[in-house]
Amino acid sequence: MAFNSQTIRAIEPPVAEKIPHKLENLGHERTDDYYWLKERKNPKVMDYLKAENAYAASVMRHTEGFQQQLFTEIKSRIKKDDSSVPVKDGEYYYYSRYAKGKEYPIYARKHKTLKAAEEIILDVNKLAKGRAFYNVRSLRVSFDHNILAFAVDTKGRRFYTIYFKDLTTGKILDKNIPNTAGNLVWANDNKTIFYVKQNPKTLRWDKVLKHVLGEKKDKEIFFEKDDTFEVGLSKSKTDKYIFMSVAATLSTEYRILDASNPDGEFKLFYRRRPNLEYDIDDGGDVFYIVHNDKAKNFKISTCPKNKTKKSNWKDIIAHRKEVLVEYIDVYKKYLVVKEMKNGLGALRIMRRDGKKEHNIKFSESVYVVDIDDNPDYSSELLRFTYESLTTPDSVYDYNMRKRKKKLKKRQEVLGGFKPENYISKRLWFEARDGVKVPVSIVHKKGIVKNRRNPLHIYSYGSYGYSMDPYFSSVRLSLLDRGFVCAIAHIRGGSEMGRHWYDDGKLLKKKNTFYDFIDATIFLIKEGYTSPDHIYAEGGSAGGLLMGAISNIEPRLYRGIIAGVPFVDIVTTMLDTSIPLTTNEYDEWGDPNKKKYYDYMLSYSPYDNVKVQEYPNMFITAGLHDSQVQYWEPAKWAAKLRDMKSNDNIIILKTDMEVGHGGKTGRFESLKLVAFEYAFMLDLEGINE
Repeated sequence: MAFNSQTIRAIEPPVAEKIPHKLENLGHERTDDYYWLKERKNPKVMDYLKAENAYAASVMRHTEGFQQQLFTEIKSRIKKDDSSVPVKDGEYYYYSRYAKGKEYPIYARKHKTLKAAEEIILDVNKLAKGRAFYNVRSLRVSFDHNILAFAVDTKGRRFYTIYFKDLTTGKILDKNIPNTAGNLVWANDNKTIFYVKQNPKTLRWDKVLKHVLGEKKDKEIFFEKDDTFEVGLSKSKTDKYIFMSVAATLSTEYRILDASNPDGEFKLFYRRRPNLEYDIDDGGDVFYIVHNDKAKNFKISTCPKNKTKKSNWKDIIAHRKEVLVEYIDVYKKYLVVKEMKNGLGALRIMRRDGKKEHNIKFSESVYVVDIDDNPDYSSELLRFTYESLTTPDSVYDYNMRKRKKKLKKRQEVLGGFKPENYISKRLWFEARDGVKVPVSIVHKKGIVKNRRNPLHIYSYGSYGYSMDPYFSSVRLSLLDRGFVCAIAHIRGGSEMGRHWYDDGKLLKKKNTFYDFIDATIFLIKEGYTSPDHIYAEGGSAGGLLMGAISNIEPRLYRGIIAGVPFVDIVTTMLDTSIPLTTNEYDEWGDPNKKKYYDYMLSYSPYDNVKVQEYPNMFITAGLHDSQVQYWEPAKWAAKLRDMKSNDNIIILKTDMEVGHGGKTGRFESLKLVAFEYAFMLDLEGINE
């Protein structure tokens, strides 16, 4: 039984009470009827969220068997006892693996040789037992490899407790550090760590503290006063330095500390300056700097160890209009540069003596490539990852001297998957302002352009994050049922360079929405599909994209999936007590300034819901979400249902146990995917 008006009328959706709340800014007044849903401690709020969950379950009840089939199908493609490629660090090979039937990874190592006995350093399955959410991050081993530090979040609010495990005895130490950001770095004395704490209300990473094993009190060593900046910690590949970054969206400042002198002071590398972004790494005799001084797409410079002011920076790779420098990886004899040109990644290998350089060659026309982990500064091997819409995630070791690559591992997709049964393409269309925009598509061989193919189109389009054409074994459940899947490389990302990002934010944000709509129209004109068969999806800031397109072109889509969507942008950006607000003014604008307030208000999904037809919509929220507060999707769903003029369904599903990223288990998280897929497939009349 697919969705139909008779079904919907038989299942009454919850109706959120309207309690008008006046909001005034810059002389302009708005009324928010659902503002009360912010009252987390109000029992009526929890009752309403539970009622929405019950409604979602009722509307989708006829698909429960199909959901289970999809879940089993998706799960069956995943190798149950998989493991990562070991990474050599000092005398140990570190890796992670999964055991059959287990949801969480087991972290392990072997001493000197891969034939040595396995030593389990952390079994997350044992720690997570009985918990609905359990996220481990920042596993860091001390310089002598004897103590493991790791951070754990058990609610999804991204407050982490740091634990220490003695790897010689196998015991977790009594002392732990609660309520941290989970960002930590070891000093080289094997007893000192530096870590970051966040503001308990705004969640801004604002403090760096020092913890010494065996000492009772930690020392605060840095506090960032400017509420548009956040701090972060990292360590150089050489292990000589600890780096402290202090960064806003468009400005960076670094401080450095000798990792062998944890009682020393972090010294300023170069002071912050508006619109100057930079990253640094240690090259032994020099520092390398990736920066955008008079270089929109960034360039690379070096400076002497004792002369780090801007006047001492010497360019080694000049700015290029057509190439974006993303980041670097420094080795004793080589410099590896990750670049982006024409929407595709590239790895540029440079000898540090300046004699020769080359790019690693790839044969596919659409792919994703990134530098992987290799802690050995002296190595001639570069480890990188490669995948495409039809090639599973692959790990390579590349000999930079011999220019030869060796496949170490390719993700195994069970169930008879064959890449040659699928076709991927990079297409280009002209947006409404004349700009050429790429879109990547994948479908099964044999698909014809009959305008009746179901199409799933996905994008993000914010913060400069590129939407890479990645491989997904999960996606096969759509492809094998006749879907064409598309990834739109819209402005707001960085696929075409830094200008691509600049042209999709602040007072140009609407380019993001128009590009997505124009990509959809282009695929219709190409004959792949028609509005009755199109399903759009985006999450978080990509959920804002979904909200905007549903207001602008609601009849273009049969269904929309909006994951933890950022849809109440004006109200949120005006509330500095809400997490992650003030440091995002460079992305969205400061709504206390009229030009930004007016522009944001003109596209804010929540503020622009009106009486019109809307697509079928599936919206998710996380009660403990620290990135997008649960009330944004909750208010939006209530307003959509109240104002839509057709019988299409609005489903809101709030996970009462987790935050922004959803469930943490390896397989448990797939249940939500099965729900989403059942939502789309049922609308297509596909139920097996």
